[in-house]
Amino acid sequence: MADHRTNCCLLLPAFKIPLTLGAEGHFWWQLWSYFLSEGFCFVFLNNSNEQHCYGVSIMLYTNNITSDFSQDLIYLANKLLKVRTKLDDKYVREEPMIRGPKFLVRLRSHMVFENTPVKIFCTVEGFPICSTDDTAQYTAMAVNLHGQASSQASIIVKSNSTISFILSLFFAPASMLPKIHYTKIHITFLEMFGPVFATEGESATLSATMTLEPNLANLQPEAQWYRDDTRLFDSKWVKIETGRGFSKLTLPNLYKDDEGLYTLRMVTKGGTAEHSAFVSVADGPPPVPAAPGAPMDIEIHDANRDYVIVSWKPPNTTTEGPILGYFVDKCEVGTENWTQCNDHPIKICKYPVSGLFEGHSFYFRVRAVNSHGISKPSRMSDPITAMDPTEFERLHGVSAPEVAYANVHIVNYTMGFVSRLCLFRFVVSGLTTGETYVFRVQAINELGLSDESQESAPLTVKAALTNPSAPYDIALLYCDGHSMILNWKKPLRSGGAKIKEYYVDKRRSGTTMWREVHIPPTTERVYKVENLTEGAVYQFQVYGANLAGLGPASKHSEDLTCDAWTMPEPGPAYDLTFCEVRDNSLVVEWQKPVYTGSGPITGYHVEYAKKGTANWITANEKAASHRFLKVTGLEVGTTYVFRVRAVNAVGVGMASMASDPVTAKAVAGSQEVSCVVDEKSGDIVLSFESCQINEGSKFIWKKDYKEITDFSKGVVIKSEGTHSKLIFKNADKEDFGTYSVSVTNTEGVSSSYTISNEELAKMLALSYDIRHPVIPLKSELAYKILERGRMRFWLQAEEISSNVTYKFFANNKELSGPNKMAHDVATGIIEFIMDHFTEESEGTYTCQITDGGGKAQSSLVLIGNVFCKSLCPFSRLPLMFLFTTGPHFSEFLSLQIGDDCSVTLVCKVANLKKESVFHWFREDTEIIPDVKPDLGSGVCKLTIREFSLKTAGIYKATISDDRGKDMSQINISGKVFDDAINKLSQLAGASAAELVINCTATGIQLQFDASAVMWLIIFSLIDLQVVEPVEKDKGKYSIVITDPENSHKRTLDLSGDGQYFQYFSSLISFPPESIPVVGGLPDVVTIMEKKTLSLTCTVCGDPKPQVSWLKNGSEVEPDDQYVVSLDQGKFASLTIKGVSMEDSGRYTMIVQNKYGGESVDIVVSVYRHGEKIPEAKPTLTPKTIIPPKLPIEIPQPKPQPAPSAAPSTPSPAAPKAALGRGMKTRQKKRNHWCTIRTHIAEKPLLVFSIWIEMELILFALN
Repeated sequence: MADHRTNCCLLLPAFKIPLTLGAEGHFWWQLWSYFLSEGFCFVFLNNSNEQHCYGVSIMLYTNNITSDFSQDLIYLANKLLKVRTKLDDKYVREEPMIRGPKFLVRLRSHMVFENTPVKIFCTVEGFPICSTDDTAQYTAMAVNLHGQASSQASIIVKSNSTISFILSLFFAPASMLPKIHYTKIHITFLEMFGPVFATEGESATLSATMTLEPNLANLQPEAQWYRDDTRLFDSKWVKIETGRGFSKLTLPNLYKDDEGLYTLRMVTKGGTAEHSAFVSVADGPPPVPAAPGAPMDIEIHDANRDYVIVSWKPPNTTTEGPILGYFVDKCEVGTENWTQCNDHPIKICKYPVSGLFEGHSFYFRVRAVNSHGISKPSRMSDPITAMDPTEFERLHGVSAPEVAYANVHIVNYTMGFVSRLCLFRFVVSGLTTGETYVFRVQAINELGLSDESQESAPLTVKAALTNPSAPYDIALLYCDGHSMILNWKKPLRSGGAKIKEYYVDKRRSGTTMWREVHIPPTTERVYKVENLTEGAVYQFQVYGANLAGLGPASKHSEDLTCDAWTMPEPGPAYDLTFCEVRDNSLVVEWQKPVYTGSGPITGYHVEYAKKGTANWITANEKAASHRFLKVTGLEVGTTYVFRVRAVNAVGVGMASMASDPVTAKAVAGSQEVSCVVDEKSGDIVLSFESCQINEGSKFIWKKDYKEITDFSKGVVIKSEGTHSKLIFKNADKEDFGTYSVSVTNTEGVSSSYTISNEELAKMLALSYDIRHPVIPLKSELAYKILERGRMRFWLQAEEISSNVTYKFFANNKELSGPNKMAHDVATGIIEFIMDHFTEESEGTYTCQITDGGGKAQSSLVLIGNVFCKSLCPFSRLPLMFLFTTGPHFSEFLSLQIGDDCSVTLVCKVANLKKESVFHWFREDTEIIPDVKPDLGSGVCKLTIREFSLKTAGIYKATISDDRGKDMSQINISGKVFDDAINKLSQLAGASAAELVINCTATGIQLQFDASAVMWLIIFSLIDLQVVEPVEKDKGKYSIVITDPENSHKRTLDLSGDGQYFQYFSSLISFPPESIPVVGGLPDVVTIMEKKTLSLTCTVCGDPKPQVSWLKNGSEVEPDDQYVVSLDQGKFASLTIKGVSMEDSGRYTMIVQNKYGGESVDIVVSVYRHGEKIPEAKPTLTPKTIIPPKLPIEIPQPKPQPAPSAAPSTPSPAAPKAALGRGMKTRQKKRNHWCTIRTHIAEKPLLVFSIWIEMELILFALN
């Protein structure tokens, strides 16, 4: 545009302007002002001269402005039209039209020190030219995290009808341009993205292509992406790319937060077109098995000067164990150090983080904890700045106060000032770089100085930040004919701060105008330059930027031609770095090529040459399969350069750009990594001590020259001062390899250690021995035969402490009895005494010892001939020879069951005298029997009454006098107890009484009495009750008592042929309507408050029953709200008018007459208007039967003689069935469990189970 207007200026003629202005002269000044505003040039002449303008052959004679205004105007128009005709013939003139603005010079990012001015400018071009509609107030605004500032200006555009008329002769006025009508763009999706199922940590891409009709370059639709109706924008977590006819969204690192319904919405002036699909994100592998998923949707609230509130949502998975709490982590912006904020897990999803530094910005993340471990961290939050809200308001419009500064001191000085605000800042100058200072403050007013403040933390003065130096060595990594991938080396001097951004410029070779390749800066040193012309030759330059600002441009690259790479060999490797530089060797590392050629890369060759020579030597004849190589055979003090070539199946590829020069000379004082197994913990430890350490230095540990970032397998890095350790808590056989460490911000201090497979196996074995120490034994487990059938097992350790613990096992069953075990710390002997060593004692005996961290185990096998040999002394010697030292048991305790179902403990004692004393014990509690033991006969008995599980346990008997003591015990549990119960069952079944019948007001009862034989042992009475009997309940009723060997059956005939039929028939003829019943009421009622509730049901009975209502157990008193009624003797109701929340509860309806009755419960739940209707959960509460007021007497039948015993084999169990009408069983007294099954007319009606010491099966047969 500027070049075009310059040409116009050269071609326009010069005009004469009258020196004396009349009324018409004012018009000329307006006309000239317009042309001047458009950039035309004029030459001012006096009345008598004529002037050509740069060879234009048209002259304009305007000595005086005549009164005939129209003639002059026509004359002027004709001349200007001729000039315009010549312009149109020679130049293409851009017509004014309506279109959007365009940046000729764009805004550019800047980095400056605080308190320094910033000037941001740009140049904008746009059409149409300004009109009266553009009259307005315009505002420019600058914003950063500390506040905002703005500036305003008013622009007034005036209108002049005369000028408009003149302009209409040369330009088409805006009023004559056709009005633009927006055309509806029809969008048709061609390829649409579908549902995506991915896992955390993976990436996902959603893309769609479409056709536009019409497809106008200036009227492209806007692509908008949404997740669950939330608009998405380009960010660290979301990458959006949109072009002509396509749109793509990329999620580079998936989290659970990314799950949802994704929608692409194409927006035009005439409407929208959209497409949606769901993205499912599964949980990634947890750090430890069964650990919970990561928390979601982390948000920051209520930011203040030293705290913020962090909230989040729990993980959405439920397969793991319950969440026990959460840990909140923080990281200051600009660092990578995450610190845990809370020491103990918090149970709610909100936590206030305190202790922040004012003015600092932080990231936050959350981890969940369950019983198995800690989850992966959530996605980190957006950065938040700790700032006082009042300070934020001040920065957004409150003017700063005037501050009077007094004397400022460092360490021993004082700083005082007067201010109306609580936030003060003061710049202290004259400090020395590298020195550490402490500050304190005093306040001052008209009365004097305040006390000194608390001293600040020590602060070290660092060197001032400067701009970084220029990047260098721009290299081409790949070209596809339309784009190039570039790489460059970072600046040699960072300026005291990390280099965070790079800017890339390009130009055609042979031109001087550089153009920016990208507006947002790139943070990586590999960048893809797109939209290049195939075959064109380009040059590139790169800038680096840090906190101080933008550094100088690099030296431009060599000429790079944009031709597609098609060679079959690989492209160049890049980013060559060095570590472990020694006098004769060093390690080279590099990055793999971007272009791999026609096949995968199989290896690399490393070449080196002395600096300044071109004699390249290949360091490895065999291609290295990894991306590092230790080069040996170097000359000490010699400087070398290196390069790398990649290899594939076709051949050797392009060489990388030569590395920076490196000298083969070890850093003074450098040390190597050492590897040991910790003697206490058994951990494998790699240790390194750095000979150099500077501020900001860090230890970077790598395995096979890849940084270690996975610490889930028990790998721990501990660094302190100049020392650093890599610790393997749970090393395994896969941990072999080369481990290297480097120290940042030093002169290349680094070292490595290679753990081979064989060395790792030895260290793992040593680690196991340290973690599992063995207690040395002087002698293994042995035995010694004692008197009275006892056996001593013992072993001896080299050394034991007083805290030693041990266990003895026989056939994998632990032997109990703390009084029988003993140990001697002085001798190291551990022993166990077995009281009764019999033929059943054959097997394997083991002793396990634990003393501190040490363990030991010894076993003794007494099986076959060895066992017979150990048992031989007891079987060969006479009994009296074994027991001659005092009173003893000649027969140990045994359990006997009598024919009358009595249970008795029996034993025999011998070698007694008058002073011998006998005692009974159960579970170490003495039992005082009703009858003293008969020591004269030598037989002692103890009767166990009410034999059951309650009386089971360990029983002991002791006999003692002044000659000694002997003891016998028996464990009545398990098999011993079961055998006793089976024996009792056999006796009870054989002696059980016959079934008897008992009629009641509600039905009949069949009773079975076993008290004759079982007294209080099991039960006294079991009955079966038939409620409201009907014809189909007639039949033969039987009870079968079974034990493991036999069964015993008792039968009662209630059929038409039996003698008890008359009682059954009389009970059936008893009118069932005489007993009141109720029906029609629901279990649960829900109703909104202020409504009317009516509970109505039908009742029947003869005589007419009485009805009463209860609420929560209290009788309902009728009043204006509660109305109770009984219509026609059969319709009972309770009406509650205007129910309220207090009317919620359990209501009971009772209906009864002299024959009994029933009661029914109804739960009423009242809810408020607008609340969710509570879910009705009915409870299966049966009706309650109310017994009659007066008993109904029915003659009792005579007992029948006992039928013959049932067959010896037990009757088969009947199949289970649902409860039949009118049938119910009950057990009046029970101490044990049994199984009862009921059948009527060969159809199962009732099955239920209770525990008893014998199995009881109840039948009713036709």
